[in-house]
Amino acid sequence: MKSALNQFLTPFRAIMIAYVAAMFLFSLLLYLPISHQPGVELSYEDALFTSVSAVSVTGLTTVNVSETYSTVGIVFLALAIQLGGIGIMTLGTFVWMLFGKKIILSQRMLIMVDQNQNQFAGLVNLMRGILLVAVMIELVGTLILGTYYIRFFDTVGEAYYHGAFAALSAFTNAGFDITGESLIPFANDYYVQLVIILLIFTGAIGFPVLLELKEYFSKKNPNFRFSLFTKITTTTYFAVFIIGVIGIWLLESGHYFVGLEWHQQLFYSLFNSATTRSGGLSTMDVSELSAATILLLSGMMIIGASPSSVGGGIRTTTLAVMFLTIRSFALGKQDVKVFGREIHPEDQQKAFIVISVFVVMLFTAVLFISAFEANKNISLLAIIFETASAFGTCGLSIGITADLSFASQVILMILMFIGRVGLVAFLFSVRRKETKSHYKYPTERIIIG
Repeated sequence: MKSALNQFLTPFRAIMIAYVAAMFLFSLLLYLPISHQPGVELSYEDALFTSVSAVSVTGLTTVNVSETYSTVGIVFLALAIQLGGIGIMTLGTFVWMLFGKKIILSQRMLIMVDQNQNQFAGLVNLMRGILLVAVMIELVGTLILGTYYIRFFDTVGEAYYHGAFAALSAFTNAGFDITGESLIPFANDYYVQLVIILLIFTGAIGFPVLLELKEYFSKKNPNFRFSLFTKITTTTYFAVFIIGVIGIWLLESGHYFVGLEWHQQLFYSLFNSATTRSGGLSTMDVSELSAATILLLSGMMIIGASPSSVGGGIRTTTLAVMFLTIRSFALGKQDVKVFGREIHPEDQQKAFIVISVFVVMLFTAVLFISAFEANKNISLLAIIFETASAFGTCGLSIGITADLSFASQVILMILMFIGRVGLVAFLFSVRRKETKSHYKYPTERIIIG
């Protein structure tokens, strides 16, 4: 019996179960009367949706957070965001080390799955580094924003309370806000926007990249070299960001940006390009953008952040490997080379599997939600945007989340969950145990394309 349980409970499935358990736990905490504002009634369905959105660091909500949750509820929400942002195993490793526990092999396997790593070496140090970097960035963000917010609030405590939540939400790319207006009040405050953009970048670029940058600037190792992962993910991340800025600016120059100063156009383009990488915060009502821009933002949310980061989506390395593989094929080359290295064939296969499954699941989700909401005046474009936002764990919305039926909201919750744990981990969790074939059939070519 125990052996059968061990065979079923693979590290991938254990991580899935841990995140599901966390989502239900926080849904119960957010459902408690003490978590609500006086006189506010909250259904369990809304509490569950908020919890899934928080643990998956997405930011989609069916209620107004500032008007619904009390200070206690906000604290529970912040804990869910922190847990989902840096990962269950990062906090778990910290607790194990705090009590002097040895990190055994099975726990190291869980860490490897949770952080999307492919080797055991240095996992515990990785967890320490992630926790330290995350806490330091959030503290710095809190001090900068909290100090700046003093001019906007009646007390210093309130200013730092809002600054702390904003820093946490931006760094974890959670997209939640406790003002009820996201960052729209700061639409012309470029200082706040730049701080938030930098926090979004640090959260979405990937923890391995941050740790390599930390090692590089510490100058402890004179022979230090950036890994291929860091080179690819950083190049791809900022390439997509720049393309997004230019694309938004061009598409909206004859629409939303008409009559705006050049600096307003620039910062609307910068912020929207940054926040679609899984950030979810907004300085404007995105529903006022043109259909072309909304489709562009949907595509950027689907790409998402980098692997081993707080963000979701198909991830930057997946996009890069797909592009490099197509490029090599077009040039008549069998191997895929970049930065003086070759991409492993297994990684190429993973990239195309992730993209294929992502497209199929996204199409299926759009199809079912469209069917469920057929009697409502909800456009297909809005549904595509909402599903892309959920799957990419971004949190931007055209404003239809609360209007969707519970069946459609369940689909969004499933997408947010898969987006958080990652498609590779999800596919491995449902994959059967690998078996060797004792015989082979004759090989025959088929027509492709």
